[in-house]
Amino acid sequence: MAETARRTFALEGRSYDGDGISLAPAGPASRISLRAPAESLAALSEALGLDLPVRPKASARKNARAALWLGPDEWLVIDEGGADLMAICARVAALHSAVDISHRNLAILVSGRRVEDVLNAACPQDLSVARFPVGAASRTVFGKAEIVLWRIGEDAFHVECWRSFADYVFGLLDAAGREAVR
Repeated sequence: MAETARRTFALEGRSYDGDGISLAPAGPASRISLRAPAESLAALSEALGLDLPVRPKASARKNARAALWLGPDEWLVIDEGGADLMAICARVAALHSAVDISHRNLAILVSGRRVEDVLNAACPQDLSVARFPVGAASRTVFGKAEIVLWRIGEDAFHVECWRSFADYVFGLLDAAGREAVR
C-alpha cells in the first residue's frame, strides 16, 4: 500500500523567542488580492462586512477579517476564520477583481519591545509608532523580498510574504533578532 505524504507547511515548527523579540508563523488564513474602482467599494464593503480603507497605509479590521490598503484600487483581504472570501466576492455584482492568494502567502508574527529595530534591520521604512501607527499597513521590502507590513499593536507586526520567500524572511528576522542582542 502506498504511503500518503503528509503536507509540510512552510515554517512549521519554527519560532524564536529572544531578548525583547518573538517570531512565530501566523495560523492559516484565507486571503484575496482585491482590485476595484471607487464606485464598487460600497457593495464590496457591505459583502465583506467591513469598510474597505481608502487612505494610504490604512487598514480595517472586524472580528477575524482585515482589509489592508495597498494602492488606490488595491487591497489585501485576510480572514483568519477560514471564510470563503472568493464566494463572498462572487456574489457582488459591482465591478471588481478578486484573486485567491491563500496558498501563495503566509504571515509571520513579530513582536516585542525591540520589534522596530529588528524589522528595520532589512526594511527601509520609518517604523516608529509616530510614523507607522497601530493599524498602518504598507507593501515594502524586507531584505530582497517583497512583503506587506501591518502594525497590529504597539510592539507587534504581521508580516505577509510569499510562501517561496518565507524561509528567507524568517531567517533574516531571526538573524536580526539574535544580532541585536550581542
